[in-house]
Amino acid sequence: MRIKRTTPHGTTKGHAKWLAVASAAVLAAVAFTPTAGAQAPAQARASAATLAKADTALRTAGVAGSAWTVDAATGTLVVAVDSTVTEAGKAKIRERAGTDAVRFERLPGKLSRLINGGQAIYNAGGRCSLGFNVRTSGGVYYLLTAGHCTELGGNWYTNSSRTTLIGPTSGSSFPGNDYGIVRYSNTALTHPGTVNLYNGTNQDITSAGSAFVGQSVKRSGSTTGVHSGSVTGLNYTVDYGGGDIVSGLIRTNVCAEPGDSGGSMFAGTTALGLTSGGSGNCSSGGTTFFQPVTEALSAYGVSVY
Repeated sequence: MRIKRTTPHGTTKGHAKWLAVASAAVLAAVAFTPTAGAQAPAQARASAATLAKADTALRTAGVAGSAWTVDAATGTLVVAVDSTVTEAGKAKIRERAGTDAVRFERLPGKLSRLINGGQAIYNAGGRCSLGFNVRTSGGVYYLLTAGHCTELGGNWYTNSSRTTLIGPTSGSSFPGNDYGIVRYSNTALTHPGTVNLYNGTNQDITSAGSAFVGQSVKRSGSTTGVHSGSVTGLNYTVDYGGGDIVSGLIRTNVCAEPGDSGGSMFAGTTALGLTSGGSGNCSSGGTTFFQPVTEALSAYGVSVY
């Protein structure tokens, strides 16, 4: 499968793709098979300066379907590649990185942007998912979703026939980041500070925080509802193709599908992220990447409640 971006909680966007990675065990690329009695060569290590330079260089490699992060503990650049990345593509990544300290992992399926998230929201381009309702200190209400959903601007609605207005896009940051904000202009709509659990109940959200590796999390989206998993990595950069590169993402083994873009990732009452993309699906499992929500809150001067 291919990693795709997701859209705001409860909405889908026609041109956006979905990002979810199969939960099957990620296979490390093996470049050498030792003969009997021989030992495989040790993984090369690199300095922090070399790895930082390689991390930046990969942004211009142009290999869609790749995601990477620096592993300071092992002195390597960890690069996850989906099923569309060939050996030639991997060679290009290694060449552009300028170091042998590159460790490849294979992601089943195709890496792409996702569409839905929590509750569905709609605009002229399609459907996405609402991430979290937020407000300013002055009491103005907004919703957060994925930037690849809001990048076209325009108004958002609660229904597919686009007759019940939510309000206009007020800000969008994509690529680079993957978050956007929509203002509630329809005073008839309620906007509780909760996440839909798709079992007749809602999860109250009272704070926002930073994810950590090993943390148990849940994701809510309008296509697949609620799914659970854990955080498996931080500060990933993902190349969705076509120049759509997003950095600073949270990697998880939670599944997602198209239409889940922008949906909420949370742990208990704490908001953590907005669904960006991944590979896989919720039948066989997947890997999903999330935009940290604290960055969006800071950028727009809003808070969860």
